[in-house]
Amino acid sequence: MTPCIPTPTRHVLCLAGSLRHASWNRRLLRAAAAQAPATLQLDVYHALSSVPLFDEDLEQREPTGPAGVRALRTAIAAADGLLVATPEYNQAIPGVLKNALDWLSRESPGGDVLANRPMAVLGASSGPWGTRLAQASLRQVLHTCGALVMPTPTLFVANAASRFDPDGMLADFNTIQSLQDFMLAFACWMDRVAPPARPVQMESAACALR
Repeated sequence: MTPCIPTPTRHVLCLAGSLRHASWNRRLLRAAAAQAPATLQLDVYHALSSVPLFDEDLEQREPTGPAGVRALRTAIAAADGLLVATPEYNQAIPGVLKNALDWLSRESPGGDVLANRPMAVLGASSGPWGTRLAQASLRQVLHTCGALVMPTPTLFVANAASRFDPDGMLADFNTIQSLQDFMLAFACWMDRVAPPARPVQMESAACALR
């Protein structure tokens, strides 16, 4: 089998399913950026809290969507792929993440930003399951939206407090190795299913690695 050799730089937008600034999954995305191959540029989206609760009355009043929804759609449309790190709340994905996906799945003048979008899913939790159920639930939603979700490898980071150091940096060797493999596989997945890489845009105020 011919090994995958990722080609020119692709822009990946990263969404953390938790709004907490120092959440395990935001830290995991920061680690993903550090372990990704040079052909991927990762930017974390920091404005998910500006997406209002989905409301069809609001949608009818604002056909292009509320400002927070428009900003998220624009950021996703400008990216070559999407990486989602989800926590697990009560054996499911967080409401804030599901709410954003509900908005993104709706018709809009700019088109469907999730359909045929290369995506990958990972997650970290403080417990022993490592977001297995949340990731399964998230995959179901994304497949329903027509996203092209990388099937394997998977990455479930359990007992997250033991994987990160006091500064929030990923410090567990095995997890780092798994994350490197995961990100290389995502680069290859994007080369397989995505159109040619587009020019990488400068990050906005809502998208930055910090």
